[in-house]
Amino acid sequence: MTLLTVWNDNDPSTPVLQTRDFDTIREVLAGLNARFSRWELKELTPEATQEEVLAKYRDEIDAVNAEHGYTLVDVVTLTRADTDEYREQAEVARSKFLNEHRHDDDEDRFFARGSGVFYLHADGKVHAVFCEAGDLLSVPKDTTHWFDMGTTPDYVSVRFFHDDDGWVGHFTGSDVAAQFATYDELASVSA
Repeated sequence: MTLLTVWNDNDPSTPVLQTRDFDTIREVLAGLNARFSRWELKELTPEATQEEVLAKYRDEIDAVNAEHGYTLVDVVTLTRADTDEYREQAEVARSKFLNEHRHDDDEDRFFARGSGVFYLHADGKVHAVFCEAGDLLSVPKDTTHWFDMGTTPDYVSVRFFHDDDGWVGHFTGSDVAAQFATYDELASVSA
């Protein structure tokens, strides 16, 4: 179940809010201009291709594109495996997003399978949104944030973009991300 944890950005040890209540999560995130919703999950095979995922969620994707003007949609998949190739791919993917950054575009993500944590750093607070399958989160453009998929990621995520450049991050150089609970630590709370 989705979990929102909020800390003051100068006190990573003491959450000021921790909730699984959908309405509270949605309301808190709306205060940051972040959209949060849930879609009904559709059955996916473990080896579902990008085309199959996009076809399964075509109606929902079309509605988001129409409402928010996205022109590029893709799918990122990491499937847990006991191989050196998976471990290397997971480590590279995780490290790419773990440092605080921002985008010139909104960052919309739908989790069709698995989970991940988006950390939004705004208004003197860090908001960690532990997203699970069925969750759609939009991080507003220019919001500093980071993403943790955990040490053994296993997810399928649909991403939305306004242009063909796709994911372009502007890193802040801050070490704030290293100070807060990781995906693995928050997963133990979510369990």
